[in-house]
This record gives sequence, C-alpha cells and structure tokens, in this order.
Amino acid sequence: MRNVVLDSYAALAFLFGEEGADAVVALFEQTAGADQPLYIAAPNWAEVAYISERKVGRDKWNAARLQLLSLPLEVVPADRELAELAAEIKSPHRMSLGDSFAAALAKQKKADLYTGDPEFKAVEKDIKIIWL
Repeated sequence: MRNVVLDSYAALAFLFGEEGADAVVALFEQTAGADQPLYIAAPNWAEVAYISERKVGRDKWNAARLQLLSLPLEVVPADRELAELAAEIKSPHRMSLGDSFAAALAKQKKADLYTGDPEFKAVEKDIKIIWL
C-alpha cells in the first residue's frame, strides 16, 4: 500500500460523517491491517482540532481526539524541512498555508493525498490527489 496523507478536509469528513467519510474509514481499515499509519501534518491536525472544537465544543472534540489517536494515524511535526517545502509549494500557488503543509507532507512521503478541498487542484500535476 502506498503512503497516505490526510488533509484536514478528509479527517473532518471522517469525524463528522460527511461526504468522503466512507473512503477514510476504508483507509483506516487497510492501514490497520498493513501495520502502516496514515499521516497528517501538525498544521492540519491543528485545523481539525479548532474546527471540531468550534463545531461541537471542547468536550466532544477531546473525545474525538482520543478516537483519532487510537487509530493508525501519525501526526507529523512541522520541522524546518517540511516548512520550507510547504513554502516552496505555497509560493507559486493560491492555497492556504495549512493546505501547503498537507501537499508538502504528501510530496515528502511520496504519498497519495486524500481531500475534497478544491485548492489542491493547483498541485494536482505534482502530487497524486485522491478526491473524496
């Protein structure tokens, strides 16, 4: 199985049962059987946290957080190398900083990026996007 990066869009779809949630559930099942994690960049994890907290409150977010962390999901720190790659991706494209971190992580890990966010159309030629 190829490496997989989740954008915050994909993680939020999973948490809230939105469009694309079934595909993310299937990914978690596949990676659990393969003993391989899904990856999410720390800035995207922050997006999942604050959006969830705004949507359902801190207590429900904390419960969801524990659920996510019990799954084969690795939160990848935003070190200098990843930050510089994100800046390199963001510079020529009109995309959010968080999205540029997801794209950078996918590029770094040679991974498929799962998302439904149309901003990623800008990097579709360089990164394999799996649309939810």
